[in-house]
Amino acid sequence: QVQVVESGGGLVQPGGSLRLSCVVSGSIFSIFSMGWYRQAPGKQRELVATVDSGDSTTYGDSVKGRFTISRDYAGTTVHLQMMSLKPEDTAVYYCSVGGYTFQNERRNYWGQGTQVTVSS
Repeated sequence: QVQVVESGGGLVQPGGSLRLSCVVSGSIFSIFSMGWYRQAPGKQRELVATVDSGDSTTYGDSVKGRFTISRDYAGTTVHLQMMSLKPEDTAVYYCSVGGYTFQNERRNYWGQGTQVTVSS
């Protein structure tokens, strides 16, 4: 079984910063990507940022230049540093992990989500 656990959400004023973290553990043979997606009320889930095993990153257009994704050396923890937050960044942020099982099956795992609210 694989566990994906997010932390670091909360309430912040516009212009403020937050750092989200995500840790993956359990029976996963290898991880090829980790990332963050978000979903605001009434909207579809959208890409925030991803990082692959070669440290290549991708960002959603709305967060470029404000958010930075990074992963630890072991590749089991990913962070999302969010700067210059705007009210439109308010959403539930989900961690996504792409990897292979010990049976060589490609899987995608999701965390439960952490709420980020940007409001004065």
